[in-house]
Amino acid sequence: QSRMPTSSMSKVMSMYVMFDALKQGEVKLDDSFLVSEKAWRKGGSKMFVEVDKRVKIEDLIRGVIIQSGNDATIVLAEGLAGSEGAFADRLNAAAKELGMESSSFMNASGWPDPDHYSTASDLATLAKALIQNFPEYYKYYAEKEFTYNAITQQNRNPLLYKNIGADGIKTGHTDAGGYGLIGSGVQNGRRVIVVVNGLEDEKARAEESGKLLEWGLS
Repeated sequence: QSRMPTSSMSKVMSMYVMFDALKQGEVKLDDSFLVSEKAWRKGGSKMFVEVDKRVKIEDLIRGVIIQSGNDATIVLAEGLAGSEGAFADRLNAAAKELGMESSSFMNASGWPDPDHYSTASDLATLAKALIQNFPEYYKYYAEKEFTYNAITQQNRNPLLYKNIGADGIKTGHTDAGGYGLIGSGVQNGRRVIVVVNGLEDEKARAEESGKLLEWGLS
C-alpha cells in the first residue's frame, strides 16, 4: 500500500478516461485533436507529433500505449478536457470512482511531481477495471509496434515478447520511481494482473515481472 511515483504507468489512468469518453460518445476514434506547442515540446518518450498539426485520436491512443509518448498523452488531455490540469481533475474523479483511495494525479503523463502518486494495489484495481470495462479498446495494449511520421517504435512491454499469454499493459520509468510495469495475461481463461515498481533497470523489470506473471498463471 505504500505510495510511489507512477511514471508512465499513469498513462493507463489517462487511457481509462479516454476510453470512457469514447464509450460515452463524447469523441470518436477518427476525430482529431490539435497538437499544442506544450505537447510538442514535452521531453521524455515521444510519438513525434508535429506542432499545429491535427492527429487522429486512434493514432494518439497507439502513440500513448505502444510508444509511451508524453506528447501524445498531452494532446489527448488538452483535446478532451481543454487543458492538462482539467484533464488531471478527470483522472482524479475517475480514480475516486474506482476506489483508488491512495492515488493522486497532477498531470496526464506521469511526469514527476511530489503530489502525483499511486500504490501497487490501486494500479491493479485500475488495470482490472480497464480490462473489464473496455475490452474493445484493451486490444491496443497487445500491439508490438506502431509507426507514426515514418518512425517505428516497439512496445516497451517485455512481457509481450515472452510467449506466456501476456497481452498488456504498461511500463514506466523515472529516476524517482525506478523501473515499473503493470502486466497482465491470460491462460486457460484465467486472467492475472501484476504490478512491479522501483526496479533498478530494464533487465530486472523484464525478469521479475515475467517470473511473477508466469507464477500467477501457473
